[in-house]
Amino acid sequence: MRRALLFGSLLWSLSSASAAEPARVQVLKAARLFDAKAGKMITPGVVVVSEGRVVGVGPKAPVPEGASVVDLGDATLLPGFMDAHTHMTVEPGPDWRKDLIDGFQRTIPEQTLDTLPWARATLMAGFTTVRNLGAEDFIDVGLRNATARGIVVGPRILAATSSLSSTGGHCDYGNSFRKGLLAQDASRGVADGPDALRAKVRENVKYGADVIKVCATGGVMSLNADPDAPQFTQAELDAVVDEAHAHRRKVAAHAHGAEGAKRAIRAGVDSIEHGTLMDDEGVALMKQKGTWYVPTAFAFFGIKELADQGKLPPDTVAKLRAVDRRREYVLRKAISSGVRIAFGTDAGVFAHGRNAEEFALLVQAGLTPAEALRTATVNTAELLGVSDKLGTLEPGKLADVVAVPGNPLQDIRVTQKVFFVMKEGVIHRDDTAAGPRAAP
Repeated sequence: MRRALLFGSLLWSLSSASAAEPARVQVLKAARLFDAKAGKMITPGVVVVSEGRVVGVGPKAPVPEGASVVDLGDATLLPGFMDAHTHMTVEPGPDWRKDLIDGFQRTIPEQTLDTLPWARATLMAGFTTVRNLGAEDFIDVGLRNATARGIVVGPRILAATSSLSSTGGHCDYGNSFRKGLLAQDASRGVADGPDALRAKVRENVKYGADVIKVCATGGVMSLNADPDAPQFTQAELDAVVDEAHAHRRKVAAHAHGAEGAKRAIRAGVDSIEHGTLMDDEGVALMKQKGTWYVPTAFAFFGIKELADQGKLPPDTVAKLRAVDRRREYVLRKAISSGVRIAFGTDAGVFAHGRNAEEFALLVQAGLTPAEALRTATVNTAELLGVSDKLGTLEPGKLADVVAVPGNPLQDIRVTQKVFFVMKEGVIHRDDTAAGPRAAP
């Protein structure tokens, strides 16, 4: 009994030590601050933080005596960045065949431990909140919970658990394998017919899903599903959305092809992910219904890097080339049409921690730097349903703050040089504390 008590005490102390405690009052200072709500800069930048929340913003914010001051110099303070489309439980290795075999040989606990450096890299890149759109074996739920408890260093996670797929569809990970070869011939999220899909939504919610992910069309990275092919009927998608919304869960629809995307939009999904082959009718329908668009532009550059290095199956490379011909047109059309854009990267199909490279592509496609920054702050906060807590630096909100050198409205690429990261008042990165900061 005494040994058990001592062991329990040790575990408690270790877990307590791993959950960093924020200083009581902290003052962050920099040359400027990005007001994400107004889309403009405030000078100088000041954020006062107490007990994990913002209590004052701007040069006139009252500063209590004895507060801890962090002066970041010629930099910009911004709300913690948010990525609405990640895959925190995977990352490509140097050989896709080896990745495939490793997936069979590694136990679920080992696969879970593999995610820890990826979570850390994401947070250190300035992304304090992510939405994980699909993971097997509830690894994303476990990672979410461990991060929330302070056991793991990483971003706040909204988890989808298994993606919903039709038999043989893009998110059926038993695709192309001989029947009987795998322990499960199909992924847990595979179902056909409205009633079966309603049951899958309920099952995902039962096991901890914050959001429902549905694969409405084929994809690029799956082995035998054409990207432009719709994979659910209208009735099936209607059932998914109706059931998810009844449980107060939003629905993200993976969709490349025009017909599948339009079925998803008509069903009332909250966001279209990728949308690379959408037609003008689909874009107009998104605008009409207020559907969010998460274009994941950088994903295609990350995948092309793998393709150019010979690290992808030939069939995947061919699908990538076909999709990429129209991808930028659709994004430009959506921007010019006034479709609501949220920030998402598909990180996990490329290395984690590169999320900020999406910003420059959004600006290249037609957004101003301020609009691009808003996609990863106020816009994504609204899509995720967390605007009451996150997305802007305002009194009462959680103290998620990042800093970049210089002025991102003049050079959006400085978002790739985050050197300070605070999440709920805890400083996870401060390069100035270790010595002089490199020039931007």
